[in-house]
Amino acid sequence: MTESQNDLYDYTSGRWVYNDALHHKEQKVAFDVDGLRRLAAESVNQSPMDVVSISKLAEGGFNRTFVVALRDGRQVVARVPYPMTVPNYYAVASEVATIEYQRSCGIPVPEIYGYSADSDNVAGTPYILMEFVHGPKLSDVWPSLGDEEVISVLRQLTQLESRMMSQPFPAGGSLYFTKDLEKVASGLGVPLEDKRFCVGPDTKLALWYGRRAGLDVNRGPYHSAEAALAAAAQKEIAYLKHFGKPLLPLRRERRPSYKYQQQSPLDHVENLERYLSITSSLVPRDPALSRFYIRHPDLQPNNIFVSWSPGSDCKIVSLFDWQHTSILPMFLLAGIPQRLQNHADGTSQSMTPPSRPENLDEMGEAQRDGEEYRYRCRLVHYHYVISTMECNPLHYAAFTDRLYALRGRLFLHAGGPWEGETSDLKAALIQATNKWEELTGGGVPCPLEFDAKDLDETAVLDKELSEATQGFEFLQSRCGVGEEGWVPAEDYEGAVAFFKKWKEKALMGAESAKEREEIKAHWPWDDMDEEMYINDWC
Repeated sequence: MTESQNDLYDYTSGRWVYNDALHHKEQKVAFDVDGLRRLAAESVNQSPMDVVSISKLAEGGFNRTFVVALRDGRQVVARVPYPMTVPNYYAVASEVATIEYQRSCGIPVPEIYGYSADSDNVAGTPYILMEFVHGPKLSDVWPSLGDEEVISVLRQLTQLESRMMSQPFPAGGSLYFTKDLEKVASGLGVPLEDKRFCVGPDTKLALWYGRRAGLDVNRGPYHSAEAALAAAAQKEIAYLKHFGKPLLPLRRERRPSYKYQQQSPLDHVENLERYLSITSSLVPRDPALSRFYIRHPDLQPNNIFVSWSPGSDCKIVSLFDWQHTSILPMFLLAGIPQRLQNHADGTSQSMTPPSRPENLDEMGEAQRDGEEYRYRCRLVHYHYVISTMECNPLHYAAFTDRLYALRGRLFLHAGGPWEGETSDLKAALIQATNKWEELTGGGVPCPLEFDAKDLDETAVLDKELSEATQGFEFLQSRCGVGEEGWVPAEDYEGAVAFFKKWKEKALMGAESAKEREEIKAHWPWDDMDEEMYINDWC
């Protein structure tokens, strides 16, 4: 049995509180269903007649995943990128090579049966065909694991990361099969000892977003840490000089802090050039931290398959979703995975061994649940750090460096697509001037200067933006809304009603007709025209 073509083509896992129609259009994918069935069958030496069904397995932000069931009981996973997923060709080619490279290093990953990095095939779409991994995702069993099981899983993760980071690479960028890169960029790759593989252009999304994909700019291979630091900023300057125009900030909750005024791209260019003037000073003095390494780009429970049943050990059996994997200097690659860190908590920051409150049994159910949640977050953070210290000392040294967070913020804000704001980059640059002697070891004059008025205005704006962001995130969490306004399909109507109610409250509290019009025009959860920010997918 096969689902209807529309069900296979359309996104059905959720909806978006704003721009729902646009997101569904972006994540609609059409292909030749019979062609994909044939490719899946042939990838495991079966006939298309042996295919029993094709059905949707999962939907992510960049791909749709299907399971093709065969008459002999085998199942093949087929992953198809959305048309808006960039970079074209490179994303699929690099992911396949990365998975195969990790397999050759003993990392548990799905076996690849076949792939095409372009649409020149009977399915009419790029695709990856791979092993169906049996067993639950870690996210499915995580709430049921006891403390010792959680600690064991974290130990396994850090051991796997240690294995990934055991050998440096000759350059930075992303990984490819040499034969695949030669088809589109002959002579660009830096070969590994295993000549099947080479390092080529970085597939990081920010380097290819919108019209950036058409720019002739350096995306790697990077031959030095400084080159890796500079490339994304140089890309953004080139983009702004070609296409930049004044914009209101994309993040509408932050617009009141800018008095609803359009921001000039020239201000961001100025700050990007400031950043480029200090990239050599951002490279750590320990050369080991500047060597190029690879790690999983999104190590979170949804991308980890395990073998587990109550009363048994929880074993990691596969790491999934290697798309957009970058090879970077250790000091830029390092960090506690986003879903495992608990930096906002003072106990975690101080690395105090976590413990439950002594009076836990005396608490009411809601308070007890809250304490258990806080304890679990602290436990995960603490044991990830402790295990990394023991299993992967270079990684530990990188993310416990006093300047690690500052370097990371500068790299992130300088490389991200400009969306009408430069304040985050500017605030990080000001912090760099305050930490200049620590960054350079002294004796190097700082090329950055900010006058007292500029510093005061930036500090005030930074505080306002922080408060606006906190308020926005509070309302999002109250309603269970995710990135870009995503909610499970069954929660959509309730979420829309929730934000409609809050909009009515905001309008009632407005002190003038002008303020009411501003709320109506810039409400963060209404549909908006994103074209000027996306600038067409290439």
